[in-house]
Amino acid sequence: MSSPLAERLRPRTLDEVCGQRHLLAPDCVFRRAVDTGRVPNMIFYGPPGVGKTTVARILAKNSGMLLHQLNGTSAGTADIKSVLADVGTFGAHSGVLLYLDEIQYLNKKQQQSLLECLEDGSVTLIASTTENPYFYVYNALLSRATVFEFKPLSETDVLQGLQHALCRLSEEGTPLQAEDGALTLLAKSSGGDMRKALGNLELAVLAARRREDGTLLLTRQDAAQAAPRAAMRYDKSDDSHYDCISALQKSIRGSDPDAAVHYLARILEGGDMLSACRRLLVIAAEDIGLAYPMAMAVTKACVDSALQLGLPEAQLPLAEATVLLATAPKSNSAHNAILKAIEDVRAGKAGPVPRKLQNQHFDGEDAIHKGQNYLYPHDYPGHWVAQQYLPDNLRGTVYYEYGDNKTEQAARVYWEKIKR
Repeated sequence: MSSPLAERLRPRTLDEVCGQRHLLAPDCVFRRAVDTGRVPNMIFYGPPGVGKTTVARILAKNSGMLLHQLNGTSAGTADIKSVLADVGTFGAHSGVLLYLDEIQYLNKKQQQSLLECLEDGSVTLIASTTENPYFYVYNALLSRATVFEFKPLSETDVLQGLQHALCRLSEEGTPLQAEDGALTLLAKSSGGDMRKALGNLELAVLAARRREDGTLLLTRQDAAQAAPRAAMRYDKSDDSHYDCISALQKSIRGSDPDAAVHYLARILEGGDMLSACRRLLVIAAEDIGLAYPMAMAVTKACVDSALQLGLPEAQLPLAEATVLLATAPKSNSAHNAILKAIEDVRAGKAGPVPRKLQNQHFDGEDAIHKGQNYLYPHDYPGHWVAQQYLPDNLRGTVYYEYGDNKTEQAARVYWEKIKR
C-alpha cells in the first residue's frame, strides 16, 4: 500500500522545508542554535500542515540521540514510562530525544511525569501542538522548554511545494504536466496547509487524463474539482475561532465595514452562527452604545431573524447588523461607567442605600428618623430635583462621562440647562 504523497515527499533537510523563514533562515536564532547539533527542549505551536512534524523529525535525525515518537491522542502513562526506561542504556548513550505530537491531549499528570528527566537533561523533548501551549501545556513544562510559533504557509510557499511534488511524481512514474494556473488554484485553496494541498494534488493526479504521447495532463478543471472549497482554518474550540471573533469586534469598533463583513463571512462559513449573534449584541452595547441607542434594537431584530431563518439566509440580517454597527457613531461611555462602578463595588465601596431611596419600611417607636423624605422628581419643574442618590461614602463620585457624539452631547446640554 502506497503511503500518502505528503509523507513520501516530506523534506529531508531544513533547507528543503517550504516557508517558516522566520525560524529557518540561516541568520535566525532558531536555525543557528539547531545547526550547532545540540537540540534544546522545544514546543512547536501552529496550525496543521505547516512543517512542525517535518522540522522535528529532521532535528531528531541529525541529533544522534535515540528517538522515541509518541502522539498525545493515543499515548498513555505506560508509553512515557517506556521512553524513560531507555535513559542510561547502551542504545541511548548519546541521550534520548522524545518527539511528542499533539501534546495538548496529555493530561496534567502525564505531562508532569516528564519534568524530572527534562530538568536533569536525560531526555530532550520536542513537542508540537495545534493549540495555544500557554493554555494547554502545564506551566512547569513550559518553563523548561522554548515555544516556537509556526505560521500558516503563504500561497507562494505552497506553490513551491506543489511544483516540487509534480517533479517528484514525474520521476516516480509517468511524465506529468499541469496546465497554467492549475497548481496556483490548488495552492490558493489550501489555506496555507501543505498537507491539504498535496492531498488535493494527489487526487487530481489520480483523475488526470492521459494524452496521446503518454503523459498525464493536470487541468485547471481537475484542480478545481479536487479542491471544490478553499480550506479555511476555523474551529469553534481553537485559536482561529477567538481570533476571528476578536477581529470582527475590532473591525466594527474601527468603523471598517469591509473587514467586519469579511470576518463575519469566515465565522459563518465555519458554521458558528451563534457566536456571531452573541458578539454582535455585545458590540452594539459596548462600542456603539449611547451614540446610537437604536443600534441595540436593530441588532436584536437582526439576530432574532437570523435565528429563525437559519443558514444560509441568516447571513443577510447578520450582514445588515454588521454594516450598521461598523458605520454607526461610536461610544463606550456606558461600558466605562459600569466597569468603574463594578470596580468600586468589588473594592467594598458600597455603603448603605440612602434612607430616602430605600423601600418603604415601618418606622418603629425607637426609630431615629421617621419617614423617608423622598422627593418625587415628577413633582418639580423639568422633572428633576436635587437630592443625594449615591451612598454617603461615594457622594460626588462620577462614573458616567458624556461621549463626544451628537446624541450624548445633546443630553448633556439638556441636563446642564435643567440642573442650573
